Amino acid sequence: MARYKLSGGCACGNIHYDFDGELAMAVHCHCRDCQRSSGSGSAAIFAANRNDIQLTGKTSSYQYTGDSGEAVVRHFCPNCGSPLFSDVKTLPDLMFMRIASLDDPSQIRPSMHIYCDSSQVWDRPNDPLPKFGKMPS
Repeated sequence: MARYKLSGGCACGNIHYDFDGELAMAVHCHCRDCQRSSGSGSAAIFAANRNDIQLTGKTSSYQYTGDSGEAVVRHFCPNCGSPLFSDVKTLPDLMFMRIASLDDPSQIRPSMHIYCDSSQVWDRPNDPLPKFGKMPS
């Protein structure tokens, strides 16, 4: 796998992170929670080992129940509201980072679409990437 050395953060500069490691995955997520938190039809996300991410600044967060029945905590900047990452109880070693929060989002390209069963009619995936109704195994 490729190793990445990237940085990112929120729009106002209050929160910053550095990432140095390999990706667990990079996806377009079409679940309703990503739609609501992004204000669009999907969110582009990369997952990485939390030990490979150094975060500075204090986020605000809220918790909801994912389709696994377990907690998902979404983190965002308390100043500008930029969505940054999620913690998923069923995958505690990973952080699910918003690709758009990277200083150079073009460095990571999602390899699939997930939760396509929830995609909106005005934002159906129309590219050659694999598409999954829910989270693939």
